[in-house]
Amino acid sequence: MRAMVEDFLQYLRHERGQAEHTQRTYAALLGKFVAWAEKQGLQNWKAVELSHLTAFLQQERERVPADQPEDAARRLSSESVYLEIAALRAFYRFAEREQLVPVNVAETLSLPRRWQRLPKSLTDDEINRLLAPVEPETPAALCDQAILELAYASGLRLAELRNVRLEQLHLEAGFTNVIGKGNKERVVPLGRHAVAALQRYLEAGRPQLVTRRSPANVFLTRRGTPFAPVTMWQHIKQRVRRAGLERNVTPHMLRHSFATHLLEHGADLRIIQELLGHASISTTEVYTHVAGHRLREVHRRFHPRS
Repeated sequence: MRAMVEDFLQYLRHERGQAEHTQRTYAALLGKFVAWAEKQGLQNWKAVELSHLTAFLQQERERVPADQPEDAARRLSSESVYLEIAALRAFYRFAEREQLVPVNVAETLSLPRRWQRLPKSLTDDEINRLLAPVEPETPAALCDQAILELAYASGLRLAELRNVRLEQLHLEAGFTNVIGKGNKERVVPLGRHAVAALQRYLEAGRPQLVTRRSPANVFLTRRGTPFAPVTMWQHIKQRVRRAGLERNVTPHMLRHSFATHLLEHGADLRIIQELLGHASISTTEVYTHVAGHRLREVHRRFHPRS
């Protein structure tokens, strides 16, 4: 059973070009089911029936999260169950297409309704405080400044920020090529502030961070290595604290702020979808709810008869 899961993960890597995070998530979720199936005496995927899948998912619904005590009342979130079902359905579609199983028993599994969380964005004032340059201008400080300016100016995901390479930057023309989810490439404008921050970093910061083993990644740590996700996250957190922002700011909030502020200033939703690299317009439409909420709040605060 584990061998077929590995075949599926190889398919995700080499044919679908899925992000590493997606691959790890699917590996963990399918690994849970395989471990459960082995305890039930199931030796291969052909022996798995729909009743086994539903029994496993029922157990997952009733399971206490790993970070909670055994007697806790809290149970696994519907979001986690949703991901479990999505992983099983994706695996079975692959297995059926490759004729590894006689029938797709996961086909009738229904996905629970997902609670739509409205993305959180920063205000204009918070953005200005966060992007204010810091002194002294050390190579690391210039790198952090360029990361923040690029994240807000272009709405890049954390993985896209980490992996952007020198040859993808076209500063004179004011845009960058981005390799997003599924290895899909898109062109994203930079904006003059991001261009200035990147030029300053590339001229005065990056040359002092480069070592003989440094790759062509734009952003490098003090050791001349590419940023790990948690390291770049920590650098952004440090700048948040330095700016005096009390909110729990995540790298993705800069992406949300990019999209929300564009929409609030009149940008077309289809253009925002293209800039964000969303495959479906429905993913981008969530920002219309955020903008609507913001407009209602402004009306409530300032209209004399609100």
